[in-house]
Amino acid sequence: MDTTWRLSLIAGAFAALTLTACGGGDDDAPPPTPSPVPPAPTVPASLDIKLIAFNDLHGNLEPPKTSIVAPSASGGTVAVPAGGAAYMASAIASLKARNPHHAVVSAGDMIGASPLVSALFLDEPTIEAVNAIKIDFNAVGNHEFDKGQTELMRMKNGGCAKHTALEPCQVNKTFAGANFGFLAANTVKADGATLFPATGMKTFTQDGATVKVGFIGMTLKGTPSIVTPSGVAGLTFKDEADTANALIPGLRAQGADVIVVVVHEGATVTTGYNDKSCAGLSGDLLPILNRLDAGVDVVVSGHTHRAYVCDYAKTNAAKPFLLTSAGQYGTLVTDIRLTVDTTTRKVTAKSADNVIVQGEPYTSGTTTVALTDQYPRFEKNAEIASLVDRYKTVAEPLIARVAGRLQAAATRVNSPSRESAMGNLIADAQLAATAPSSKGAAQIAFMNPGGVRADLVPAANGDVTYGQLFSVQPFGNSLVVKTMTGAQIRALLEQQFNSGANTVAAPRVLLPSTGFSYTYDLSAAAGSRISRMALDGTPLVDGTAYRVTMNSFLATGGDNFTVFNQGTDTLGGDQDIDALEAYIRANDPLTPPSTSRISIATPS
Repeated sequence: MDTTWRLSLIAGAFAALTLTACGGGDDDAPPPTPSPVPPAPTVPASLDIKLIAFNDLHGNLEPPKTSIVAPSASGGTVAVPAGGAAYMASAIASLKARNPHHAVVSAGDMIGASPLVSALFLDEPTIEAVNAIKIDFNAVGNHEFDKGQTELMRMKNGGCAKHTALEPCQVNKTFAGANFGFLAANTVKADGATLFPATGMKTFTQDGATVKVGFIGMTLKGTPSIVTPSGVAGLTFKDEADTANALIPGLRAQGADVIVVVVHEGATVTTGYNDKSCAGLSGDLLPILNRLDAGVDVVVSGHTHRAYVCDYAKTNAAKPFLLTSAGQYGTLVTDIRLTVDTTTRKVTAKSADNVIVQGEPYTSGTTTVALTDQYPRFEKNAEIASLVDRYKTVAEPLIARVAGRLQAAATRVNSPSRESAMGNLIADAQLAATAPSSKGAAQIAFMNPGGVRADLVPAANGDVTYGQLFSVQPFGNSLVVKTMTGAQIRALLEQQFNSGANTVAAPRVLLPSTGFSYTYDLSAAAGSRISRMALDGTPLVDGTAYRVTMNSFLATGGDNFTVFNQGTDTLGGDQDIDALEAYIRANDPLTPPSTSRISIATPS
């Protein structure tokens, strides 16, 4: 075949294929229809934000055998069993599920003064449980400083360095610390920096709308007067309102649309757990609120262990804050709802409810509290339940050990003189533990009422357990004996009524040991309220030296009892709980002491 002809045939075939691929040469065919462009999403006019808050958990991992008295369907009330970290986790998870735009905050005292299952392990299990709940921020409270700032830093940063008498990392050998932020805006170190960050921010977005919530976290400025001074050495606790007001412009500059103050200071009310009337609202928080910038939207509070939800404008129209507290021990969580205008960047609506963390029924003494269908029930979070069980298994033999027997309950109920049988019993135990001494036998012991954390109620056969003793005295203080003159003891007792947080209206009365007695007169002038001090019936002499026992918290001026610092010839002693156990065992069965050691002067 002719080669030229064959090439021409191939070329013609290629041209035909090319025309077919280009649409067959049909010039009348319509152009292809372009794909539709989706419309731009409409920016929402407002965004709903949910804040979930709790406070004063105090390491209550197990249900604390307490209830919330709530309105019933019949118009009366019903006791709802509440608390337990595994149930609290489910309650918080259910609230989170209602709105993806959420933040969870704690208003302090998450740890410290904890039940044995947490405290025996330096509150590591509480940090691990809250890690699993996945919260955002904790504003440190005064009890976070119970074991000192170095140990508090370990709670945040993790590790197994030993800073206390207890061994760290007994169960979890790789304790990692908190995965949430600690805030401490008014806790300032010597270099001027805050111990933990002052503020936090969380950003929420939806369909082109963005809302930023700024958080300011802090504790009460009176913290140094209610914790062991050595634990806060080198730290300054600034005024709460001044601190918050100074931080607000900076948060606004970072784009914060909502300002939330999370403060470990609180109030009290005369209403039920979720009453919104603000009736009877009072307390140390109110002067702080009255000086706060009116641009604050929400104040989440704590410290008083009282639950409330209050539109503070009902108390002070110039301060339109939403004020909340979730009571104590994880029995409640606060569901706070905010609506933010995405154009004006302002909160246009705010409301809140305290939600009961109903978990499981319980029996305490002769009282049984059953579950109720009138309020939501929450399932156990399996991860946290397993964590608690793991620590409880290690602690159980110690918790259940019988420490001795009591003839009757020793309670914290105050007599007219503000004594309590439990406080006097502790003072007696501490005196007995320090009576033998190479520097002279102890003659008087004093116990601070704030250190008495529970009643001691024996079983039907009179038994009390070590776990119960730990609930009474969970701080792990040691005993200290000092020499003090009669004049110094008189000055010390005067501080009950006129020192820092101690006032005539709300005195913090020291509980004395057996054999010591005195009278106080609230109508007398400051410095002359104490009279008739006697030891075994013999009047104390101002110039005479006496050996006085106290716990290590008081020994360095705790609770504003700074006269203890003047004592000399210091001698250390046993742990306070060991002294209590030894005393009960030595006097088995023990009869709780009377409350007749202090007298109140009768006005003439």
